[in-house]
Amino acid sequence: MSGGHPAIPAEPAAPAAPTLTDRLNGLDRLVQAGTGRLDRPLLDEAGALLDRAGQRLRLSGEHTVVTLAGGTGSGKSSLFNAICGLELSPTGMRRPMTSKAHACVWGLDGAGPLLDWLDVDKRHRYARASALDMERADSSLQGLVLLDLPDHDSIQAMHRAEVDRFVTIADLLVWVVDPQKYADAALHRNYIVPFARYAGVTLIVLNQVDRLAPDEIDDCVADLRRLLEAEGLARPRIITTSAVAEDGVHGFRDVLVDTVAARRARSERLAADVDRVAERFAEHRLAAEPPTTVDENRRTELVEALTDAAGAPAVAEAMESAYELRASDFVGWPVSALITRLRSDPLRRMRLTELREELRNAFTGPIGAQQGDVDNALAGVTDGITGELPVHWARSVRAAARSQATEIPEALGESLKEALPTFNQVPRWWWLVKTWQYFLILVAVLSVVWIGVLVAYGVLKVGGDDPGGLIGQAGLIPYVAVLVVCTLGMGWLTSSACRNLVALSSAKHGDKMEEHMREGIERVARDKVIEPVAADLRVYAGFRHDVDIALGRPPA
Repeated sequence: MSGGHPAIPAEPAAPAAPTLTDRLNGLDRLVQAGTGRLDRPLLDEAGALLDRAGQRLRLSGEHTVVTLAGGTGSGKSSLFNAICGLELSPTGMRRPMTSKAHACVWGLDGAGPLLDWLDVDKRHRYARASALDMERADSSLQGLVLLDLPDHDSIQAMHRAEVDRFVTIADLLVWVVDPQKYADAALHRNYIVPFARYAGVTLIVLNQVDRLAPDEIDDCVADLRRLLEAEGLARPRIITTSAVAEDGVHGFRDVLVDTVAARRARSERLAADVDRVAERFAEHRLAAEPPTTVDENRRTELVEALTDAAGAPAVAEAMESAYELRASDFVGWPVSALITRLRSDPLRRMRLTELREELRNAFTGPIGAQQGDVDNALAGVTDGITGELPVHWARSVRAAARSQATEIPEALGESLKEALPTFNQVPRWWWLVKTWQYFLILVAVLSVVWIGVLVAYGVLKVGGDDPGGLIGQAGLIPYVAVLVVCTLGMGWLTSSACRNLVALSSAKHGDKMEEHMREGIERVARDKVIEPVAADLRVYAGFRHDVDIALGRPPA
């Protein structure tokens, strides 16, 4: 449109926060990444949470599990009966009254498997029809599973164990206290402080307020709030109740109605569980971005050290000597070789034996570095990386660098063998020179025979008659002799020139061989050392990302 304002590009939407399923999946990946690296108790705790969360999520999401927990005489069983509208749980001051958890369920569909998972005795399960419990249209308790627990301060260990089990799996924790013992040390030390992070799914009920004057109720609530906040329970939710007063539990009932209607307590409880464990994983993550692999300088140092450990320079030098020795069989002057064989030279024979043994070993013998040399080469490969990692991951990266150390000597040997040529690899020009040399020898031999014939027929007159021509003219002898000398000289000059050429090419051949061996050694270093280290660093990078996911932070 003409005359219109230019369109303003919309700002990209902020990434959505991970869902509970995403967070649990992230926690599962943290366990997998931490296996073999982090402490076993943390991994076991996270594994137990994943199992518990998986089981709870597979069970009824229409029901909210609410526990009533408290000390002896706090009146939780009376409160339980008041909400249920029936005398379902025994009440009194005798220690203890409630020895097993009692459950009252509003809405039975799907509640059976949930109660089985909660391990509530069938004798202590009660059901209420939601229609009978509706005092107004918005106050239905349909979907509530209300549990009355034994006293947390019971003298019976099995009762305390029952409380400990339920407070770790309940969707909403309700702590019932009375005006006389709301500061009970056992309650605060064993439950309030350890579960302070669960403030979002924790409700504090100050019961029996009928025993207090109105102004005393406010003072008591204020003091209780101060105490809870000092113990780390952020913004504690406190309500007052009286199981004996008229409308004394309506406030508590309204909270239950709202909680059941929202159907968020299950997810909020599991989210709080994940928060607690994820924060422990976060202790094993540094804020700084980690390196992703071994830097180039240390890669070069590693390859150089492995090259020395494998003896590649010595093999290349032996290959140069072997190359020259092999060339002498082709480009050397056969006449000189014959004279050398006729002369006994033990030193030369020994040298030939050594070179041939080096050549044989280079191709067929075991090639490999000593384990100690390899270990020395690996000593500093992770320096500069582990200093930027948490302790457990630094140890893991160092272990990754050495994970295949015992395989490296053999791998180095194989890489060197693959780089070495075979015996039948002969340059074509060697064959041409050898053919030329034997052609010259043939010419020299024929020339010598010719000289003999000229002497026999041209000088000694064998047979009496002068045959004439090329076999009877003695005057050709000097020319044929010159031909012999020239032929021999040409062969010697050819051999000398080729030896110089071989000396030059052998150096290039050695350099080329060392380059090929170095390429093989670089592959070994990459496959056996660099890649394992990089893979471990990638696991750590994924670990850092999954910590954010498990903590519920949007991905960067």
